[in-house]
Amino acid sequence: MAQPPQFGPCPPRMADLKKEIAASYPDFEAGVTRAWGEILVELEKTTKEIASQGSQGVPEVGFGELGNLTPERVAEIRRKGCVVIHDVVNDEEARTWQAWLRDYVSKNPVDGMPEADKQFFQLYWTKAQIRARSHPNVLSVATWLNTMYHPKTEQKLDDVDLNTPLMYADRFRIRHPGVQWDAHPPHVDGGGIERWEDKFFRGCFEDILTGNWRAHDPYDLENRIHARSSLYKRPNQATVFRTYQGWLALSETAPGEGTLQVFPNVMLSNAYIIIRPFFTPKEGCSAESYDPADWKFDLEDPEFHGIYSFEKAFIGPRPDTKTHPHLKLDETMVSVPKVYPGDMVFWHCDVIHAVEKEHAGKEDSTVMYIPAMPHTAINAAYVQKQKESFLTGVAPPDFPRNKGEGDCIGVGKEDDIQDPVGKRAMGFAISVA
Repeated sequence: MAQPPQFGPCPPRMADLKKEIAASYPDFEAGVTRAWGEILVELEKTTKEIASQGSQGVPEVGFGELGNLTPERVAEIRRKGCVVIHDVVNDEEARTWQAWLRDYVSKNPVDGMPEADKQFFQLYWTKAQIRARSHPNVLSVATWLNTMYHPKTEQKLDDVDLNTPLMYADRFRIRHPGVQWDAHPPHVDGGGIERWEDKFFRGCFEDILTGNWRAHDPYDLENRIHARSSLYKRPNQATVFRTYQGWLALSETAPGEGTLQVFPNVMLSNAYIIIRPFFTPKEGCSAESYDPADWKFDLEDPEFHGIYSFEKAFIGPRPDTKTHPHLKLDETMVSVPKVYPGDMVFWHCDVIHAVEKEHAGKEDSTVMYIPAMPHTAINAAYVQKQKESFLTGVAPPDFPRNKGEGDCIGVGKEDDIQDPVGKRAMGFAISVA
């Protein structure tokens, strides 16, 4: 896989953003300084636990168990922000979809990367993808994940229905064994500098910014539903709210075979990433120090660590061992357990995730990207625009324009959405009897 492009530092004006944030909260310096010290202590302990558990620390459940999980098990999934759900789709059906995808890319001129050996495809409307997105079990899982979210208070949120799943069209990969994959290092999707710059997105992390980081709830809906994740209109930047990102396995894939990696503690990684930009090591002190006395509060440095300028926009967060050393990402990015055709893997929209660089297996690793997305006003409006893209065979609104798939052999049609719930999820029906 080709090396990713080089990104630039944050512009000087970002120091003003830090000052604006600091002025927004009473006693900001005292609050975040106290929180910073506490977070460092917690990370030193928690990262050791994550590293020692490895893949076994990623929760696994069966599709048939979802309605009967204990509160403790659900709480674990929420805390870690990731889960493998087995047997969502029948193995044979999943393998059939894999065969359809292979046939599609062999018979049509398609966009993908790397150019010389395409494995990650800029394709959205294959019959296999349409069938998978509209499958009732897939949408049932999406609903289960969506309902992990809630308003912080008891008020009803307008135009929000967590029990009505919508579907976000994304791409797929057919990754070959033995190919180095460098395009997906540790990162967080769903907005970059917007996490600090947009007032609603920033509001998702208000408890962290007030120093009360232990009260941070990554599942609070109040600001999420209004957060703008694409202020700079960067291609491939989602403009919708996905509760969990995810993929459906169409092949067996085990650790070491090019699978997903996650940092399985979403609350702690959020707390650290959000206030990391406000601290600099004191002169002579190491950036790897866990001692709060080695750090100073700093509003002058424009850097938002892990955020990079890129073509008049921003990309990130992309934490690494230099920008975020206390996460110990070389030890804590754990691979998800082995999956089989029809299994699904999900990770909370704030979870740090990556793709293994090496694929040492013997079989192509094939997955379709299928997130969980609830009905909100912004999401519903997007799905209507996405429906028009589907009907005309062009890329969905969030993705770069390409030559389209309307004339491709095996392209999906509206008739391939076979379930009423699937039709609603894809924008073709208002209600389901």
